[in-house]
Amino acid sequence: MRKKAILFRIFSYLGRQKPAVILSFLLAGAYVALTLLVPILAGRSIDALASGELEDLFPYLLTILISALSAALFQWLMSHLYNRITVSVLRDVRAQAIGKLYKLPFSYLDRTAAGDVVSRVMTDAESMTDGLLMGFSQLFTGAATVIGTIAFMLYMSPKITLVVVLLTPLSVFFARFIARASYKHFSAQAEARADLTAYTEETVTGRNVVRAFVREEACKKAFEEKDEKLRVISGKATFLSSLTNPVTRFINALVYAAVALTGALLCLNPAEGLGVGMLVSFLAYANQYTKPFNEISGVLAELQNSFACAERVFALLDEEEETPDREDALDIEVKGSVGAEKVRFSYVEGQKLIEDFDLQVRPGQHIAIVGPTGCGKTTLINLLMRFYDVKSGRMTLEGVDLRDLRRRDLRASYGMVLQENWIGHMSVLDNIRRGRPDATLEEVKKAAAAAHADGFIKRLPQGYDTVLAENGEGLSAGQKQLLCIAAVMLVDPPMLILDEATASIDTRTELKIKDAFDKLMAGRTTFIVAHRLSTIRDADVILVMNKGQIVESGTHTELLAKGGFYAKLWNAQFT
Repeated sequence: MRKKAILFRIFSYLGRQKPAVILSFLLAGAYVALTLLVPILAGRSIDALASGELEDLFPYLLTILISALSAALFQWLMSHLYNRITVSVLRDVRAQAIGKLYKLPFSYLDRTAAGDVVSRVMTDAESMTDGLLMGFSQLFTGAATVIGTIAFMLYMSPKITLVVVLLTPLSVFFARFIARASYKHFSAQAEARADLTAYTEETVTGRNVVRAFVREEACKKAFEEKDEKLRVISGKATFLSSLTNPVTRFINALVYAAVALTGALLCLNPAEGLGVGMLVSFLAYANQYTKPFNEISGVLAELQNSFACAERVFALLDEEEETPDREDALDIEVKGSVGAEKVRFSYVEGQKLIEDFDLQVRPGQHIAIVGPTGCGKTTLINLLMRFYDVKSGRMTLEGVDLRDLRRRDLRASYGMVLQENWIGHMSVLDNIRRGRPDATLEEVKKAAAAAHADGFIKRLPQGYDTVLAENGEGLSAGQKQLLCIAAVMLVDPPMLILDEATASIDTRTELKIKDAFDKLMAGRTTFIVAHRLSTIRDADVILVMNKGQIVESGTHTELLAKGGFYAKLWNAQFT
């Protein structure tokens, strides 16, 4: 993305803060005007003192004092407004990024590390707004200062002004050259930082696995390598960008020296009419003229980093969203009739997974899905929930193509209990009723009791009001699964998907909860994904999948009698 496009998009966010931006412009103009007034008053004070006109000295000094205090006040108000604008823009950018995440297809989230997404939304967004808005404020104030000082200097001495204007472009040339050279390093720095963030989150989340496999040293070494890579890239970017300020200051010092020398020579010539006081004023204006170049070069490193971070943030915002729901989406009464007609699907184009898949499920049927790892069981669930759309063919609910339904309505029709469950950093009560926020405490307790979770919940420090740690740290895998089962029982959906729903529960508890599941599944279409074949013996239909196809279907007894693929799986587990 080109920098002009990035700036344009940043300005579009500034448009939402129009009153604050306009007020900041007015304050900046007043601040610059007052700072430009002080040098000429100081010069006149010196001339008054040199000529002995002391009655004019006090008014000049009083005006200088009032101007300086007013300029300080306006500068403070400007800083306050710029900070307010910055945090408001940051809020808007992050809100848009989070909103975008919920519209992105699952394929993007599956292929992108969570730490990389977090880095874009949090770190990159903050660096983008801080740097670019800092540069924006410096640019406006600096431009006003440059224009004002040139006007005053031209009024006082066109000859000295010509010297200043001819020498200043050198600093601009060097600053631009260094900025271009450092930008690619700041872009690489942002990528390396995101990689390090993603790896850190991955190892912290999987710390139990790291220790179980005695991989502490290997993970530490990998972290140090990524950290060292970031250090090297950051060092190059910072070194290049830090050259701008000293180079600019050196050129500005040459400008100041040239002004002093030229002014001194003109002072020796009475015909020029340039007095000592006016020369002092001119030197002050020359210093003010070069000051914006110093300030802008001082934030140049931050600006280049901001452009690199902005590119990553806008890349996220520009990602293609999942296909929106149809405006004329249908409303249907869900009874539980599910079908698939000649479905073809693959995650990667060219790598076949599901080909010519057909399925017909009647309302209230309990459908077990079994097969070896990678056969397409979870993929079928993804298609049922429309986490992914089929490449060809169609998936149906009550005979209606899923693409003709609203995703929200479709997904609300299912209750899901997965092998790996997400527990939020909130109370037990809120975790259970996240599907029904309006549920009463009694309804939550009833669902928890049905899921056999009520016992361990009561033993927690604050019972149902206990705030759980991130991802349920401190709870066993079985306890987390029981909480999710309770949440589904509370919602009481028309259809169920149980993906290894009791995999982390001990055998005794599993026997107890089986009755609760039997009650929950009664009359409901239920899809049961299981590796433990003993848990699906009573299913109405068992679909045996292999390589994306249904190779067998029937009851447990019928499939064993066939002696086919299912019988081999059964014998592998129990013989």
